[in-house]
Amino acid sequence: MHGVVPKSMWSKLNPPDENNMCTWAMRCLLVQDGNRNILIDTGMGDKQSDKFFSYFHPHGDGNLLASVEAVGLKADEITDVFLTHLHFDHCGGAISKNGSLLFPNAKHWTNHNHWNLALDPNPREKASFLKENILPIEESGRLDFIQDKDGVKFSNNIELRIVHGHTQSMMLPLIHWGNHKILFTADLLPSKPHISLPWVMGYDMQPLETLKEKERILQEAFEGEWILFFEHDAQNECCKLVQTDRGLRGGESFLLETLA
Repeated sequence: MHGVVPKSMWSKLNPPDENNMCTWAMRCLLVQDGNRNILIDTGMGDKQSDKFFSYFHPHGDGNLLASVEAVGLKADEITDVFLTHLHFDHCGGAISKNGSLLFPNAKHWTNHNHWNLALDPNPREKASFLKENILPIEESGRLDFIQDKDGVKFSNNIELRIVHGHTQSMMLPLIHWGNHKILFTADLLPSKPHISLPWVMGYDMQPLETLKEKERILQEAFEGEWILFFEHDAQNECCKLVQTDRGLRGGESFLLETLA
């Protein structure tokens, strides 16, 4: 998760256990835009084998469906499932244990470029694209595609930023909410420490491309005073950027629900 950053540095921010494993979140986001209930990413789900989960040690009491119901919605009221990309920890929760869609009435969104990669992945990325997470979406007839281009509008108040360093054509939704702009950072910035430009995951297919994309998007985010929403950071949900003598860094962390 921390790439070439030395453990002596990253362990102060995310202390590992005796197996050198760190704690991470799979934080999804529900956006109500007009008459659309849009769920951004779905986590890894619970349908895999015990052996599979033993590699990751999932813990905690988080539950995607329960979280949706806690805000007064039922599974069949989700209109859109927006998948930033199709790695198992971002799309696995869309499919239930019986192979059906967890959100049966929702359109499930990706883009053609990334979909084709997921169906025929390179050897290094193959373990992240699981057919049981992907093919049921197509078989359900609820698969839809959006153009992978910066600035494309997904809904009235959501536009896209497209990046390729982590994986080909990953989609980052930029949400316009009142006077705020909120960027769902997915795996471009999986956590707040990843704001530092060289802090690039070892999972990234094109790390130098990630570095360039971070520089471009972080500058845009700073100038636009965007809120960064972190999907994988267990300690920090959101922050804005501040300029320091070491470049752009994350300011004080806060919860999205505290915004007016």
